[in-house]
Amino acid sequence: MDERRRRFETMALPHLDAAYSLACWLSRSQTDAEDIVQEAMLRAFRAFDGFRGGDVKPWLLAIVRNCWRNAGADVRRRAQTALLDDGDASLASDEPDPEASAMRTSESRRLDEAIALLPEEFREALLLREMEDMSYREIATITGVPIGTVMSRLARARAMLRETWMARNLA
Repeated sequence: MDERRRRFETMALPHLDAAYSLACWLSRSQTDAEDIVQEAMLRAFRAFDGFRGGDVKPWLLAIVRNCWRNAGADVRRRAQTALLDDGDASLASDEPDPEASAMRTSESRRLDEAIALLPEEFREALLLREMEDMSYREIATITGVPIGTVMSRLARARAMLRETWMARNLA
């Protein structure tokens, strides 16, 4: 195995799950996410000689984001449908109480639906921060906006999510 490939596998492959998770949220389709991640990993490997060190995760997620944008996903990404898993999470639960498990599954699904309703730029910032644990600087790098914009988007995303959550729970 050549050195370049070994370095790529060592540095980039540990972030494959994060890349897939981001692609799922952006595309709202597991099938499309698989295609996006495959294209992103291929592009990342081809461009790996140009990677100048540091944390590879923001670099890789920026490529995933660009692949999604380039995939012509305008219609799909604006759809207001929730992200659904292939399997039912409640079947795989270790939780002894079926009622609590069903409530947790229902609450998780409602949260996914509320997140899916956020406008793209707010949803993206929120997911990168809260689910991928990216720093403001890393999110700014990935999205190509100033850190102040990232902070503003996160604050607005959290407020919109809170508003949606409360409205849905009171209805």
